[in-house]
Amino acid sequence: MKLLMLCALLCVLALTRAAEKGTNKQVQQPDKDVSQLENSFLWWCSSGWSKYGGRCFHFVPHRLTWADAEKNCRSMGGHLASLRNKEEYLWVQHLIHTQTNSYPATWIGASTLEKDTPWFWSDGTSFTFTFWCRGQPDFPEIQRCAQMNYSEIRCWDSVQCEGQRPSVCAKESKFLG
Repeated sequence: MKLLMLCALLCVLALTRAAEKGTNKQVQQPDKDVSQLENSFLWWCSSGWSKYGGRCFHFVPHRLTWADAEKNCRSMGGHLASLRNKEEYLWVQHLIHTQTNSYPATWIGASTLEKDTPWFWSDGTSFTFTFWCRGQPDFPEIQRCAQMNYSEIRCWDSVQCEGQRPSVCAKESKFLG
């Protein structure tokens, strides 16, 4: 079945490429012309993971500490999720809601090592997007991990890392070709 699907996908890609080259009068450089169709079909996620923006996300309903949730994500080839923009954050909220019919407070990959040090993502990506609740992060001497879906606004809250919550993992999608 997988082989049949792969053959069908390759046929669609070949036809798409041929149609694009026939209608596009610009000179195209090899390996630089990857259509949206190719992008969406050539990258995939493992079973149980959902694809968004070139990454795969997985909601883990089991309640773990932040450190244990990060270890669990690493055991599956990822990290606790870094969130790069508001659209991605809303999509992750939707992913959680589809599996729980609610918006439980959930671990994400944001943390800080100690008071007065910058927040970082456990996967090492730049910490540029934030969605902190008003007054957050607070109590930096004891609250060094972040949860999403806090309060009715469903924003981020800094909390003690020893609390137990569900979590969201993320990893890069895999290339088929």
